[in-house]
Amino acid sequence: MSPILYSKLRYIVRLDKFICESTELTRSFAKKALHRGDVTCDGEVVKNSGFKVKTGQTICLDGKVISVVGPRFLMLNKPADTICATFDIVHPTVIDLLDIDKADTLHIAGRLDIDTTGLVLITTDGQWSHKITSPKKDCGKCYLVTLTDELDASLVETFAQGVELRNEDGLTKPAVLEIIDTHTARLTITEGKYHQVKRMFAAVGNKVVGLHRESVGKIVLDDDLAPGEWRFLTDEEVASV
Repeated sequence: MSPILYSKLRYIVRLDKFICESTELTRSFAKKALHRGDVTCDGEVVKNSGFKVKTGQTICLDGKVISVVGPRFLMLNKPADTICATFDIVHPTVIDLLDIDKADTLHIAGRLDIDTTGLVLITTDGQWSHKITSPKKDCGKCYLVTLTDELDASLVETFAQGVELRNEDGLTKPAVLEIIDTHTARLTITEGKYHQVKRMFAAVGNKVVGLHRESVGKIVLDDDLAPGEWRFLTDEEVASV
């Protein structure tokens, strides 16, 4: 068998994690294989599970070259009554909607409330998801918002200056409000405070009755995805974060 180089991951990874992501082995069985001397790196037996695998090295298990595909990046159109969690005994989760191998290695990059619909990004890359979720990165999240009461044009400036939320110190970061009609608006925020969009409108005396996330940064929810459907991100979408 010709060597398959570990070239797709962009960072160093522990050997036991590499084995788990390349095979069906659990972490405990990967460590047992290492103890038995079944694993080699560039032809040398390695028994240390914490050994750091670097780009370009060839890893073999039982004499066969193994490799991982690399980080995975997905978008999903979240339906209502589905929660952003990896597991729940009461409600279906967004991970339950994924017909994909090793779904348990994925995590959600920016959660939505159970009744909020729209774009959810899911990945195995913690560094990438940090760029989305960290307020310091100023990654904008755009929501289509439906409200009970009429919208006042003055709210555009109010939201741009920041809103004081109950039980929070200081104002929210500046947000962009676009009023579409009397009861509908788009709101772009760069934070992810608890129930933030709902609380921002509550702070100005209005109530959110519908909330749908349309985009995160430059990644826009694919119109072809029905609620509950997903697809892998393109290289351009991944690089845009």
